[in-house]
Amino acid sequence: MRKETKTLEPAFAEHVTHTEDLGFDLEGLMSDFPTAGELQKFVFDQTGVTLNLKGRSNKVKYQIALDVLNGKVPPQAVLGSENPYIDKNDLVPMEPLRTNFPQPPEIAGQIPVLRYQCNDFPHPDKEWAAQNQKCQVLFRKYIDNTITYEILGPIAQRAIGSRVNKFGQTVPEKYVWVDPRQGEQIIVTAAGRITPAGTRMRNFMSNPLHRIGNKTQWETWIDRDFVIGGDPSQTSDNPWGI
Repeated sequence: MRKETKTLEPAFAEHVTHTEDLGFDLEGLMSDFPTAGELQKFVFDQTGVTLNLKGRSNKVKYQIALDVLNGKVPPQAVLGSENPYIDKNDLVPMEPLRTNFPQPPEIAGQIPVLRYQCNDFPHPDKEWAAQNQKCQVLFRKYIDNTITYEILGPIAQRAIGSRVNKFGQTVPEKYVWVDPRQGEQIIVTAAGRITPAGTRMRNFMSNPLHRIGNKTQWETWIDRDFVIGGDPSQTSDNPWGI
């Protein structure tokens, strides 16, 4: 039996003379993808590479797209970070989470010798406080007798407002962080002076509801002297002075 051979259709064969003629070219890209957005989606579909081509001249953006389609690595400056199919107008904005909480200069670089964590402080956010949400507070004492406190959390997101997106779904207008952290705050200085933050803390911990035996939490855990010896960096974190 004679094998049947297939030939290119005449209309197609007359335009294709070499294998490379089947590849991408600038004219084809410019004709098929007239906008940067469409071009970015096509490159993403073909290669998985996300490009940021908007605002660039046609000569630059189409050449970059062609290079990526042909397997070349694009310059870092034109790489995008988001899926080109995602419409930013449909995304719910989210504020960034704070990350930088430097130590007060009075204790910068020092190692705390004692630590005490308390988990039943009222949350400073009014809405969460109304729900009896508590936060974690870490007290630190340093070799020069400076005492600090730091709110550790909890941290959560809260939806604000509402709107209807293009799909008819009700979504929040934005998300914000409920973040009680303020960084480390001095409540007793090396000279023994109680700061305004320390005064508020003392008033709270001196409440009769927070008594430990015949003493308040402030007297038991904060306003007392400790015998500290050895290498401060090797001092046990827990318990506080016991």
